Amino acid sequence: MIGSARNQSRGRIMTRKTLVLTGASRGIGHATVRRFVAEGWRVITCSREPVPPGCPWSSGENNHVQIDLSDPQATIAGAEIIRAKLDGRLDALVNNAGISPKGSDGERLSTLSTDLSDWGHVFHVNFFAPVVLARSLKDELAAAKGSVVNVTSIAGSRVHPFAGAAYATSKAALAALTREMAHDFGPLGVRVNAIAPGEVETSILSPGTDKIVEKLPMQRLGQPSEVAAAIYFLCSPESSYISGTEIEVNGAQHV
Repeated sequence: MIGSARNQSRGRIMTRKTLVLTGASRGIGHATVRRFVAEGWRVITCSREPVPPGCPWSSGENNHVQIDLSDPQATIAGAEIIRAKLDGRLDALVNNAGISPKGSDGERLSTLSTDLSDWGHVFHVNFFAPVVLARSLKDELAAAKGSVVNVTSIAGSRVHPFAGAAYATSKAALAALTREMAHDFGPLGVRVNAIAPGEVETSILSPGTDKIVEKLPMQRLGQPSEVAAAIYFLCSPESSYISGTEIEVNGAQHV
């Protein structure tokens, strides 16, 4: 009986699924780590910062890769570090990291006021990094018949009062990239989808968000855990024939 239990334990370890997640330090990313860890997954996190001392999940430091996704060469090098942490398989890649620079007074930056360097910085993090990571890890994703989830935004399909022009256009481009990747990765057995969150209750909400919430059909903010649930669904067998789509997670804000 003891030997049988040990064999079962080894089997669970051998089949444990692995997620690579960018932008894990707060909000949606933080909730996503919690959800996947609760489901028994190993989670490899990526961010610009080292693991904080109060990291709430186990093995955080061993399963963390510090990458500056705004730097193409650093992203390529970071992808190789991630590959070294895998055993030849990757069940899911979630491209959640995103930046949206503001003006000196916290105002939205438009197409007229966004500095050219900021455009490049935003697109490197929000758009090019997902391309680099997915391409670098395609063999591992293919080996696991895995899933890629790109986190876009409601701002990718309409002008938003707080999201800047560079952020919005990068997210629109990421939605288009999702379709292209679904077409290209499909023959490898890899599904690629996106989720587009609306107003979600995080620590970086802009002043005035309450005015938007008043006009939402559901009249409340979304919770990070609700977005994480959608991400988990797209990485699970329950969505095995879903690819190339963008799921709106916004309480009908888009209607």
